Order: sequence, then structure tokens, then C-alpha cells
Amino acid sequence: MATTTRPRQGWFGQLLLRLHFYAAIFVGPFILVSAASGALYAMTPQLEQIVYAEELTAPSDGPALPIADQVEAATAHVGDGAEPAAVRPAPEPGETTRVMFAEDSLGESESRAIFVDPASTEIRGDLTVYGTSGALPLRTWLDQLHRSLHLGDVGRLYSELSASWLGVIAAAGLGLWIRRARRARRARDLVRPDLRAHGYRRTLSLHTSAGVWVLFGALFLSATGITWSQYGGGNIGTIREAFGFTTASVSTQLPTSPGTTDGGRGGEHAGHGDGGQVAEGSGGHGAMQQAGSTPTEIDGVLAAGRAVNIDTGRVEILPPADADSAWVVQEIQRSYPTEVDAVAVDGATLEVVDRTDFADQDLAAKLTRWGIDLHMGTLFGLANQIVLVVIASTLVATILWGYLMWWQRRPTRGGRGAGRPPRRGALTRAPWWGVVLVLLGAVGIGLMLPLMGASLAAFVVLDTVHGRLTARRAR
Repeated sequence: MATTTRPRQGWFGQLLLRLHFYAAIFVGPFILVSAASGALYAMTPQLEQIVYAEELTAPSDGPALPIADQVEAATAHVGDGAEPAAVRPAPEPGETTRVMFAEDSLGESESRAIFVDPASTEIRGDLTVYGTSGALPLRTWLDQLHRSLHLGDVGRLYSELSASWLGVIAAAGLGLWIRRARRARRARDLVRPDLRAHGYRRTLSLHTSAGVWVLFGALFLSATGITWSQYGGGNIGTIREAFGFTTASVSTQLPTSPGTTDGGRGGEHAGHGDGGQVAEGSGGHGAMQQAGSTPTEIDGVLAAGRAVNIDTGRVEILPPADADSAWVVQEIQRSYPTEVDAVAVDGATLEVVDRTDFADQDLAAKLTRWGIDLHMGTLFGLANQIVLVVIASTLVATILWGYLMWWQRRPTRGGRGAGRPPRRGALTRAPWWGVVLVLLGAVGIGLMLPLMGASLAAFVVLDTVHGRLTARRAR
């Protein structure tokens, strides 16, 4: 009896070890770049305040002039009959108003922002901004590095691989840690590095303890990062729609108009990869002149919104898409407590035709909003940023220690290659139900996350070919 059961002992641990090893070896560089660029991105709000101080600050004292006057100054600066596509009034005294224009020469989710001193209408700057977050060029560059390595849609495959495999590698590492903890004399030795050890054991201790501390952060970044991915993110969006877990959008239909729009904002992903959403001020709403509205309406529209549910300084005003649509005033404050209410206003009568309130959204929509903002470092401000930098930096260190272990375990006498992989054949020693569960899990992952499924299949094929070639050489 012992003979028949012994080969099956430890099969799952060997499978976890091999999965953790190979995935980390091949996908580790992607995760390393994602973590490093993510840490830099988390620090950009403060960097923007330094680099773009002239554009963001208004030196003039005194009360702010009507927003219509500020819009006219920005329009005159742009010239050529340009009409604003969105306006963000100065949220605080000493800050500038942003008047944004859509231009064909700009990329997806980009708009041209003119920064205006609200007290004097002096033009303080002219920059390209990106996404709902209004990222300035520095943050946009880091965002595109983090998202696609500046390679467009092809580059986005790297970030999807990174986000998908990060969770799997972390979960497999947790399984390996639990196995070691059950055999260890003191489990606490596995949550703190053993600095008295040397060589491979010291590196393993650093890698293991750091991985445990960063585990939940890695799983969170993986789960939220997938929502921005091309293939996996699309599947998640389909599932959310099927269950009705979508974010309600304000309707801009005027009482006498037959059509409706969604407010032109697309969805909750805009601003960090945008997830294919419409850029603010560049889609879904038209320019003021084209829509038959005038800049003079804008102050009344904002006042109408503030009388209903707009009670934060950070707002965006969108002109109607056409003569049958309403203006939209929406809050854009992403810090907690979240302020993303919106209201649609008839520019002719200044009557409110629709409104949405974040407090009335379902729990799934709220969790999505909070998860995205937490991932971007905006939900809890500086504290959120610091936590993200610590998590990302720890991930970088953990990956580097992992590669160091791979090098330290290399054959040094008569062997070829670097890094001794874990023993293969775990599934051949598994019981039938174990094989079924693993296969079902792999198929489920492949359907939900196609790119990850394809890379997993490639790993299996390469491993099989390598194993057979090694066996032939050994004969």
C-alpha cells in the first residue's frame, strides 16, 4: 500500500514550485518594469506641482472673474475659431482654470489645455493633458510607459501579462510559504529575513519574507490591473454588464429631444489607460458653437449644478453634443470621500434634466471606483502613494532576489545552463481528481484571461520539448 501512495505525496507542492519558478523566470521582467514604472507614476502628483508650477498656479489676487470670461481668453489664445470641449474651473484660490480643446492632431484621450488665471484671465500655460485625471505631460509619459512601454496596443500585451501572472505567482508563492511554515520550527522565522544566513539561504529568506509582506498588495494590483487590459479587461466588463454591475451615467436627453447620450464620459477607467474610454472634452460632447450654445451660459449651468448635487471644487463642465442635448457638470474628485456626482442642465432654461449620485450607485460600482482610485494612488492621497511605492519597491526587490536565487543554484561542476528547475512530472504523480482540477483551472483561466492562457500553453509546450531533449541527451 505504501508503494502505491508514495509517488503521489507532495505532487501539489511540486506543481506550485514549478509554476512559481517558470512563471517568475519568464514573466519576471514584465512585472519588474510594471512595478518600477508604477512606483514612479505614484509619485507624479507632487512632481507635477514642481515641474508645472507656472501652469498650475495663479499669481493674481482678487475674486475670480466669470468663467465665461476665462473661456473667451483661452479661446482667443487658441484662435482659428476654436471652441472649448470641456472646462475645469479653478478648484481653489491660487490655482488656474483649465479650458480644454479637442484637436485632430492629438492622440486618444488627449486634449489641449489652456491654463488661465481666474482673476486676471492671463494665460499661464498651454499643455496637452490626458485622461479623466488630467495628467500633464510628465505623468502621461510615465503612464504610457507603465501601460504599454510607449508601443501602443502591442505594448499593452506586456502589462496584461504582468497583471495576469502577478496574481498567479503570488498565490503560488503563498502556497509554498504555507508548506514551509507547516514544517518550520518557528513560523515567525518565515516573516522576517534571516540575516545570519549566507548565500542561497540568505537570499531565499529575503525573497520569502518580503514576498509574504507584499502578498496582498500584489494580489490587489493584479486584480485591479487586469481591468485595464485588452482581453481580460474586456471579459470582465462583459461579466459586469451581464450581472448589471455597471456605473450609472447621467443622461443628456432634453425633454423634447428623441436621442440620448451617456454624458460622453465612457466609464470609470478613464485616466489611467482609459480602457478605451472617451477622453474628456474630446468625444461625446461637441464644441459650444457647434452645439448651438454660448460660453455665457456656462456660469449659469455651473450654478444650477451646485444648487443640486455639485458640492466640490473639482468639477468639469461639458458643453452639449448638439442642440438637442444638455450641458453636463460632473465632479472629478477622486480622493476619499469620493465626489463623482453629475448633473445634466438645459442651457436654455437652466433646468436640471437628470442627475446621478455616487451614493446611489450599487456596491459593485463603488468598489470598482475605489479599487481603480486606490490602484492609481488618488483615493487616500499621499498615504496611498507611499503605500504603493513601498509595495512596488518591495516587488522589485523580491524579483531581483528571485533571479539571484536562480543564479546561486546554477550547476557549477559539469552542468550546463543556469538555475536548476524544480523536478518535473508533478501531474503524473497526482490523483485523477487532482489532474481534473488543474485542467479545469487552466481552461477557466484561459477563457477568462486569454493572453495568460496562451502564455501558459506556451510554457507547457516549451517545458515538454525541453524535457524530451534532456531525456534524449541522458540516454
